[in-house]
Amino acid sequence: MLAIRMTRHGAKKRPFFHIVVADSRSPRDGRFIEKLGTYNPLLPREHEQRITLDQERIAHWLKVGAQPSDRVARFLATAELMKPRERREQSKKPQPRAKTQERMKAAAAATAAAAPAEPAKEAAAT
Repeated sequence: MLAIRMTRHGAKKRPFFHIVVADSRSPRDGRFIEKLGTYNPLLPREHEQRITLDQERIAHWLKVGAQPSDRVARFLATAELMKPRERREQSKKPQPRAKTQERMKAAAAATAAAAPAEPAKEAAAT
């Protein structure tokens, strides 16, 4: 299977990436078929040289069936070469635990039950 992915270049703590099409079984920085662009994360987001893409060749490889990696798919969606992927659900680690969620639901239900009663009291008072 063909993959459109990034290969890392540059010095230590100074990353620079080439966007290449390669066999998915080859190593990250190993053999590739064709270089399709570059990505320099050290440049500001607005800089024109931060991401360079050969749009014609990328369109060709997408037609042939190459699958972009998640990060490259984001670049291609920004360049309008493909539609954006749905964000996959992340782990449940940042969510509160089950008992805490139950308490939160109970508190929300109590607040919702108390909320309709308050406008009725205000209307009776006026």
